[in-house]
Amino acid sequence: MSQERAPAWVVPVMQAGYGARALVYLVVGGLAFYAALDGGAAEGTSGALADLRNEPFGRPVLWIIAAGLFCYTLWRLIAAWLDLERRGDDSGGLFARAGLVVTGLIHAGLGVSVAAIALGRSSGDGSGAQDWTARLMQMPYGRWVAAAIALAIVCAGIYYVIKGWLQKYKRTLRVTPTTERLDPALRAGFIVQGTLVAIIGALLAWAALTTDPGKAGGLGAALDQVRSVAFGRVLLGIAGLGLLGFALENAVEARYRIVPARAGQDVETLAMRAERKVRDATG
Repeated sequence: MSQERAPAWVVPVMQAGYGARALVYLVVGGLAFYAALDGGAAEGTSGALADLRNEPFGRPVLWIIAAGLFCYTLWRLIAAWLDLERRGDDSGGLFARAGLVVTGLIHAGLGVSVAAIALGRSSGDGSGAQDWTARLMQMPYGRWVAAAIALAIVCAGIYYVIKGWLQKYKRTLRVTPTTERLDPALRAGFIVQGTLVAIIGALLAWAALTTDPGKAGGLGAALDQVRSVAFGRVLLGIAGLGLLGFALENAVEARYRIVPARAGQDVETLAMRAERKVRDATG
C-alpha cells in the first residue's frame, strides 16, 4: 500500500481513540479493584461513568471520552477501508477487516452512551444490555439473532485472550524501554479483558436460551459473576487489576502504536525484536 493511502491525520485520530478507551477502563478497573477491597459491588462501564459525572469536572471528562470513542470508531472504519493494518484482501484479511468494522461500531454505541450520560439522559443503572436484549427478542427471529450476537461476543473475548497469550499485540507496538518494561501488564490486561468479554457473551447466550432478557448484562454483570464464585472477592480484585492493565495497554497504544501502512521500514516493533532474538538464538 502506498504512503498516500495512510494520511498523517489518521495517527492523532487513532491516538485519541486509544486514549479514550484508556480512560474508560481506568475508571471501571479502579472502581472494581476498590469494590474488591471494600467488599461492595462492582460497577459496569455505564455505572462507573455515571459516577464520574458527579465528580468535579466529570462532565467535561465524559465529553472528552465520548469524542475519543468516536475517534476510535473513525479509526477502525478507516483502517478497515484502507487496510491501514496491512491485513490483505484474501479471506483471512477481509475477515480481520470486518472485525475492525464491528469493533468500531460497538465503540460508536459506547460513545453515544457516554454522551447520553454527560447530558444527564442516562442514569447508567446497568440495565441497557437487558433493555436492548428485550427489544431484540420481540423481533422476528430475535432470539436467534441474540444467540448469534452472543456467539460473536464470546469469539471476540477468546480473540482477546489469544491476542494476549500469544502476544500478538506486539505486531504494532514500537520497541522502547517503556513498552518492553510494561509488556507483562499489557499481556495480562488483554487476557482479563477477553475473559470478561467472553462472560458477557455467555450471559447473553443464556438469556437467548432461556428467553429471559434479565439474564443478559454488560461488564458490570460479568464482574458480578466473578464476585459470586468461591474466592470471588479475590478474583474481583484480580479482574480490577486486569482492567487497569488493559487501561494501561490502551494508553501505551495511544503513545507507541504504529500504523503499519504509514510506518517506515526503519521502525522496529516488539514482534520484530522478538523474531530477531529467536533467529539469533537459533542461528
